[in-house]
Amino acid sequence: MLTLTPAQNKYLPYVLAVALFMQILDATILNTALPQMALALDESPLKMQWAVISYALTLAIFIPISGFLADKYGTRRVFLCYCDILHRLTAVRDGLYFKFLVASRVIQGIGGAMMTPVGRLILVKSYPRNQLLTVMNFAVIPALVAPLVGPLLGGYLVQYASWHWIFLINIPMGVVGFVIGKKLIPALFGDKQSLDWVGFGLFALGACALTLAVEMGSKVGHGYNALLLAAASIGFLLAYVWHAKRHVAPLFSLTLFNVPTFRIGITGNLSTRIGISAVPFLLPLLLQVVFEYTPSQAGWLLAPIAVGALGIKPFVSKIIQRYSYRVVLVYNTLILGLLIIVLGQFSDAAQWPWMIPVLIVIGVCNSIQFSAMNTITIGDLQGAQTSSGNSLMAVNQQMAIGLGIAFGAALLNLLRDRFQVDTLLAFQVTYWILGGFTILSGLGFLRLKPEDGRGLY
Repeated sequence: MLTLTPAQNKYLPYVLAVALFMQILDATILNTALPQMALALDESPLKMQWAVISYALTLAIFIPISGFLADKYGTRRVFLCYCDILHRLTAVRDGLYFKFLVASRVIQGIGGAMMTPVGRLILVKSYPRNQLLTVMNFAVIPALVAPLVGPLLGGYLVQYASWHWIFLINIPMGVVGFVIGKKLIPALFGDKQSLDWVGFGLFALGACALTLAVEMGSKVGHGYNALLLAAASIGFLLAYVWHAKRHVAPLFSLTLFNVPTFRIGITGNLSTRIGISAVPFLLPLLLQVVFEYTPSQAGWLLAPIAVGALGIKPFVSKIIQRYSYRVVLVYNTLILGLLIIVLGQFSDAAQWPWMIPVLIVIGVCNSIQFSAMNTITIGDLQGAQTSSGNSLMAVNQQMAIGLGIAFGAALLNLLRDRFQVDTLLAFQVTYWILGGFTILSGLGFLRLKPEDGRGLY
């Protein structure tokens, strides 16, 4: 175990907590800003989803190689170079050259993909086991606060300043983070094992093709292209399975799926997050495009989701202990699906007081859902499986976010462009479909046994 200096022992968790906060802030701050950005870019506000999808998809693709790079080049070098220089320099490009917005978000996503996994790795290697839980819990607090701050900050910046400041605010924080991180972050190296580059390439191509297929399916006259992309995605993923069975150390070991709770948890993680992830993207658009709310007002109406998630966090373990993972996940997913459908019933800007309690409960259910799914997914993994399973779960979560936004946007644009549905009705039908999909996804948790996960509490 690495011996930390007194300053490192005291302040290292703060550095990593702020880094995690910035990564999640970058992922959520655009939600309320997209309509104003669309106006500046001369685009439809309902077709700006790639500004968000590109970031989530890039995170999903590059997370698997973060550990390899940290082992080879050292945690300090990777964290500082990728997570500060690369991550913050692209903020300058976003702020000054908005024509390269999506491309810059991809570069920004590469930096974000290195930031969080490498940060967690530093904590695991730097603190003894008896301190790790406390340190980890402190470091993830920003993950709960950032979704509250992001939409609010984004809304106020585009309303009272300019959307460019959404990216430019990263620059001073990046400079401070680089200076402090250079002094506090230890240079840790691991075994320089080779990376499964073929597996990485097949997985990346499959993920990109799948997301593009969902997006292309919403465009009039592009159905054939969508089918080709979907077929290509399936082909790449099947090729990865064939490759992984023959590779000594594949990117993600297929033996993970021999563990029943992992198999159920990872598929449930993907399917249920699709509907859930679409809500923070679609709701600000509904509020601003249809109900004509200001960006800051839309930001405040997203805040109840984060408040609900924060408020229930101390009680999640007790709820699972009392009712079991199976019961909690089956019924909680059902409730989430119904709540998404309820969002589709709102048809007037004056109904916002009734929307707040619904959004608070959605936040409560989100917190329960994510905590339960994450722990049951990796809870029964042993030894080397734990690291690989944790990495695949992180990738899976980002893939679900990208697919959820793409699916929600595709449904919305399909209804408006191909079927000429009124914009408000298109939002309502989209919520109905997403809610129904979420309810059906919860049936997968019925495969859990009542005793599954009992050893985790």
